Amino acid sequence: MLATIVATSAVTLLSAPVAGILGHRALKRSRNASLMKIDTRNGIDEQGFVRIGGIEQWISIRGEDLANPVILELHGGPGASTAIFGPRTRSWEKHFTLVRWDMRGALKTLGHNGPQEQGEMTFDRIYADAVEVTDHIRTRLGVDKVVLLGQSYGSAFGLRLAREFPERYSAYVGTDQNIHDAGRDDSVHQALLTRLRAAGKRKDLAAVEALHPDGQQWTARERAMHAKLLATSDPLTLDTMKKVVMGSLWLSPLHSLRELGHFVKGMSFSEQVTTGTSGFDDWADGTKFDLPFFLFQGEKDVLTSPELARRFFDDVQAPVKGFALIEDCSHFAAFRRPEQFLELLLAHVRPVVVSESAVASGA
Repeated sequence: MLATIVATSAVTLLSAPVAGILGHRALKRSRNASLMKIDTRNGIDEQGFVRIGGIEQWISIRGEDLANPVILELHGGPGASTAIFGPRTRSWEKHFTLVRWDMRGALKTLGHNGPQEQGEMTFDRIYADAVEVTDHIRTRLGVDKVVLLGQSYGSAFGLRLAREFPERYSAYVGTDQNIHDAGRDDSVHQALLTRLRAAGKRKDLAAVEALHPDGQQWTARERAMHAKLLATSDPLTLDTMKKVVMGSLWLSPLHSLRELGHFVKGMSFSEQVTTGTSGFDDWADGTKFDLPFFLFQGEKDVLTSPELARRFFDDVQAPVKGFALIEDCSHFAAFRRPEQFLELLLAHVRPVVVSESAVASGA
């Protein structure tokens, strides 16, 4: 979905005078590195490769106080690592220990092993990896449960993990939440057709109209093409991808210029994973969750419909649940408005999981 946008933005950046643009990048990355420094007595700043599912996969654990609740974030894409947003989400680490994982096929995991050594690239394989990562984090940090944060395509994994393993997770938080309904709701698709017609994008319109009426029949490449047009046809989403996503990747102190290429390649390489979700039906899979359940969605998201997310949320049965729209945001709402997202975490999620932890420990 993002590969073309990121690649085009990179070309634009590098077409500027090289010395000037690289000098500016070096200065900004140095400032971001200082911003991300953790030097508190009970803090943690740990990154490296862990053997998960038979291959080395990159995991980051960061936070200012190990007594804080732990969040395991599942990135979207597929193949689009959220570790690039470290400086933007630095404030989250004051209140949570934040775990980020480059799934097989994504960024550092892809670069470290190479495309031929990623193993089986399927939804089921990555789902099993996620369970293994969860247990690794629980053991490494000595906690019974972690908050599960599913972002974009990662939320497809998140819903299923939260439903199946409530004993591992203290709460589920979805953002840019993917809701699958076996193709019954086509409002996102129809809105895309309307935008393309209004913009006079005849070639793109023809490509979308030529797709099979049943989205479950689309190939991985067709789904990626559709997602790219969803994003590029909406000015707010396109602006977010260029400034927030590409800007974060370009200025990340954790990532080299070479890894910019790994980011782009990871998204293209991981398109094949979407084949495993084309027939999913979240209502049929079950709306009962035995853990606190929260959805925080961009109010103007054209990729993952906030209206569809709200309909699913309304049917969810959970011990505690909450829904909020993040104003003036499309996709990547948590990273466009990281402080507002943190406010939602602090107001709704942290009190619930801290209270549950206190009860469990007998405090």
